[in-house]
Amino acid sequence: MSTKLQTSSRSAQVKRKTKETDVRAALNLDGNGRARVSTGIPFLDHMLELFARHGLFDLEVECRGDLEIDDHHSVEDIAISLGQALREALGDKSGIARYGEATVPMDEALCRSVIDLSGRFYLVYEVETRRHMIARTTFSKAHSKLQRVRSGEPSKGMRASKEY
Repeated sequence: MSTKLQTSSRSAQVKRKTKETDVRAALNLDGNGRARVSTGIPFLDHMLELFARHGLFDLEVECRGDLEIDDHHSVEDIAISLGQALREALGDKSGIARYGEATVPMDEALCRSVIDLSGRFYLVYEVETRRHMIARTTFSKAHSKLQRVRSGEPSKGMRASKEY
């Protein structure tokens, strides 16, 4: 497994290769909301495209994973890569407000997100679902995947090496 990071100004590119996946993620915080996403998981592609559009940053994500087994490894490694890219793109966080908050009505859901970029990782995930899968994407472990984004860290027992 290897992870490569490249950064400049408020953008970052992460390459992560494991036995199960090959992920490339590029994030530009000063973008225009453009997304080019190809994960092999249509619902995840859709969500990442909306994430970029509404966040007004540019995002590229490409993942080749062992989807013939399930989507678990791809989703987790994409989340780790996005967390690393966000952390690297923020750099010393100059010009960034430490706190942010948004409440967004979406179809039958009201989503609320509160962000603190202090560097102390903490996640509260309060989601009730009636379905295990949405559009062929499993959500039983969504909490652990979101933890990977917030920390940019692999799960316990996994190690990521950085190659600069």
